[in-house]
Amino acid sequence: MHFTNEDILRIAMRQSAIDANCRADDFIKTENVVVTSVPNPNARKYLALPLACNLISYGNNIVASVEEKYRGVVTDYISCFPVHHCFETPNLHVLNDELQKDGLRICFMAEYFLPDLRELKVQDIPYTTKLLHPEDFAPLYTPQWSDALCADRRHLDVLGVAAYDGEMLIGLAACSADCEDMWQIGVDVLPAYRRQGVASALTGRLAMEILKRGKVPFYCAAWSNIRSVRNAIRSGFRPAWVEMTAKSADLVEKMNGGKRI
Repeated sequence: MHFTNEDILRIAMRQSAIDANCRADDFIKTENVVVTSVPNPNARKYLALPLACNLISYGNNIVASVEEKYRGVVTDYISCFPVHHCFETPNLHVLNDELQKDGLRICFMAEYFLPDLRELKVQDIPYTTKLLHPEDFAPLYTPQWSDALCADRRHLDVLGVAAYDGEMLIGLAACSADCEDMWQIGVDVLPAYRRQGVASALTGRLAMEILKRGKVPFYCAAWSNIRSVRNAIRSGFRPAWVEMTAKSADLVEKMNGGKRI
């Protein structure tokens, strides 16, 4: 299937609309939109729908997908500040303080990237590369490759590109079929082989392989993860949308491992 950048963005917005229970054209409106979060079998597989509060922006406005009980609070919040300020401190404390009264806290904040077909290209590295398939992944579900492969959802891992120094695996980019039309890329490189272009070469090659299969690759990073964001850019990806999600305070505590300072 031949894609254009416009096709890729349209498919991403269509998937975000499925995830959020809104219309795809809600993301290009100038006014904010608040909708009710509901389960959907076609949503990204890792989303535990419905979500109490999830804010999504493609840069024009905010689409807030919420439980009905939080509609008023969230509507007031996204009406108070400019779009980009709603996703950062100090403003997000206003929302967090209100949600925390009901046992919720801001949990996930992430930036999502889509390939720019004008920038996506083969990158040469001085290592052997190989295309991997699910049957090749079995011995690789280890902490070393946990950004590329997910042991808890291994049935979704569908394709990978590996780099070898001789017989030693030194880098791996792999993707999960998180929804029907979009596959998410993750990548790991051994510390001794970083800063040599391995990650971007593998990420870009995998993105091209995904596109050949008629799917849209996407990449997610915390905006504070400079190394990951740089890899996205070097690989030929560009920022497309952001999300901020509230979860239960108990889950946040569990994810923090109960640590205190």
